[in-house]
Amino acid sequence: MSSDTPAETNPEASARPPVVVVTGPTGSGKTELAIALAEAFDGEIVNADSMQVFRYMDIGTAKPSPDERQRVPHHLFDVVDPDEEYSAGRYAKEAREAGAAIHERGGLVLLTGGTGLYIRAFLDGLIETGSVDRVLRERLENEQRRAAEQGDPARLHRRLEKLDANAADRIHPNDIRRTVRALEIFEQSGKTASSVREAHGFRDRPFRVLHLCIDPGRKILVERIDSRAEAMIEAGLLREVRGLRERGYGAHLRPMKAIGYRHIQPVVDGSDTLANALEAMKIDTRRFARRQTTWIRAIPDVHWHDPDKADSVFERVAAFLE
Repeated sequence: MSSDTPAETNPEASARPPVVVVTGPTGSGKTELAIALAEAFDGEIVNADSMQVFRYMDIGTAKPSPDERQRVPHHLFDVVDPDEEYSAGRYAKEAREAGAAIHERGGLVLLTGGTGLYIRAFLDGLIETGSVDRVLRERLENEQRRAAEQGDPARLHRRLEKLDANAADRIHPNDIRRTVRALEIFEQSGKTASSVREAHGFRDRPFRVLHLCIDPGRKILVERIDSRAEAMIEAGLLREVRGLRERGYGAHLRPMKAIGYRHIQPVVDGSDTLANALEAMKIDTRRFARRQTTWIRAIPDVHWHDPDKADSVFERVAAFLE
């Protein structure tokens, strides 16, 4: 798929509704630019951040502020409570419904966020693997936990290498969730995750897509990440985590293990200092940003832009829409 093939040379592509993806590593300036694009091109924001779907988690997820959300319509923010399950399948359904409504109004969808699975689910559809077997998943997760406690955290990944070497090559040994999911698929269907993926082919592509990556460069990005982590502390991240705990959302919940939230838990419990938590939070956020950048580099037809040079972004979007 070419993201900006001229309509006159590709009538099939021009018949599909347009979507502009605004992605990039965390802290790169996606939110500000996406809102400006929405204002300029009659667009609406569809969230593609897996943490911003959760209610009560505003500071640590860098959710758009109430003022920012008033400037243009925003969708798929504050969808579920932190103790609710929210799958990529549910996201794909609800995000595509929001996108269809935007297109019916004659608006432009600006798919904005840094969660690669959500972006791909919206654009290409998901692999159908049947319903989740919660007993099987819990068994595999418990096995992984025991292996880690015994000093062998890569045990399940080694099993995946024997069953599905192609999937194991794509999945980092530290990516427990995807490792477990690949083993789930094999145990449920008897098919390898890589063969299911190949059969799917991600051919469900109903949109004409312009894929933008916002990246200010490594040095500036590190500075922005560190500044944003400090700003989160100053804005009351500790208070936010305490409030979540008081609501009954424990540290064991998946959203509470995300960057920022997991670092503040020991401070809430009195076993660490805020200064230590802040430094660990900066380090882990930088690592996460590097992983996001690596994922984005593997996507074809991505256009990289410096957020401080917005004119080129606006020109590219205007040409895409023409």
